[in-house]
Amino acid sequence: MKILFSCLSKSWGGLEMVTINTIKALLDKGITVELICTAESRIHIEANNFGTIIYPVKAPGYFHPFTTIRAASIIKNGKYNLIHTHASKDLWLMVPALKFIRNRTPLLLTKHTGSFIIKKDKIHSWLYRRVNYAIAISNVIKQNLLETTTLDKDKIILHYNGVDCNKFDPAKYNGNMVRQEFNIKESDLLIGMVARFSSGKGHEEFITSAKKLNEKHSNLRFIIVGEASRGESSYESHIKKLTSDISLQNIIFTGFRDDIPEVIAAMDIFIIPSHAEAFGVALVEAMAMGKPSVCSNSDGILDIAVDGKTGYLFENKDSEDLKNKIELLIQSPDTRKAFGEEARKRAIKHFDFDKLINGLVDIYLRIINHSSS
Repeated sequence: MKILFSCLSKSWGGLEMVTINTIKALLDKGITVELICTAESRIHIEANNFGTIIYPVKAPGYFHPFTTIRAASIIKNGKYNLIHTHASKDLWLMVPALKFIRNRTPLLLTKHTGSFIIKKDKIHSWLYRRVNYAIAISNVIKQNLLETTTLDKDKIILHYNGVDCNKFDPAKYNGNMVRQEFNIKESDLLIGMVARFSSGKGHEEFITSAKKLNEKHSNLRFIIVGEASRGESSYESHIKKLTSDISLQNIIFTGFRDDIPEVIAAMDIFIIPSHAEAFGVALVEAMAMGKPSVCSNSDGILDIAVDGKTGYLFENKDSEDLKNKIELLIQSPDTRKAFGEEARKRAIKHFDFDKLINGLVDIYLRIINHSSS
């Protein structure tokens, strides 16, 4: 099996990390994967580390005739069994390239994020007619595809993103190094979130609820893990200024960390306050690490968390409700333990990366066999 991936994103977040991790896993299974990506992007840099063939291109905007001709040449010479694109914007390159050489290789789109733009005009309809199937990473994304594109429901496959539950295993980490690094006492409860600094991730609600919880408890520490993505440094500055303005002193900003399992292991309660999360890989990582959570009741999070079993859901964008749900976990070590145990079981059953990669390979085979019959 020989697959061509495309991901022209210049950012570095969940979408791009999933793309890279999927390529790695497919290569480990002996599947040939090649990648079209934007030259000098973070995904280009990361892909250089594991030996796949990379075609870096420059594709600004939507119409790029010279890059289309190059992509057409790559497809023609590559003789791929399937093309898997990880961004709907990539269709503006891949579909014209396929049409230019009259190539019938099946085209699969994974939709990682929702869109507010209705794409049912003539040009978009032309693009989406060439998509053989689309993968939706959550039910909210599946519904978004149905509402915003001309794809029929039988062309949309629900297939979750996964997490390496062997890597994210609480038996392998105790979090002591991280707690020592930041002088967190054994008696302190560490409450944290892992997210890039981007509007809508819920940092404001997290900080506001932390301030309120401090009024009642003296043994709390808070931690925010992550950095600003491309063009979002002003939002990071805004959040840090907000923290200073309300005099929230028992909070740690770690920046980027490459030891996420160890960092999560140091936490007692995991928070995901996102306003609109297409899926929520960070939440699955925390669940795999056996952590109880408090999550906004929004979008793709509802595919992952089970209210009252793996954690608590709070009303989206409501810092008071977030504070109240965190308070329930602060007051009950037994609930934290029970939720954490159920969280890991659910992560292994539904979101284990290796199982989902095997499922993706099955999807590839079905699409390839269907297109050749």
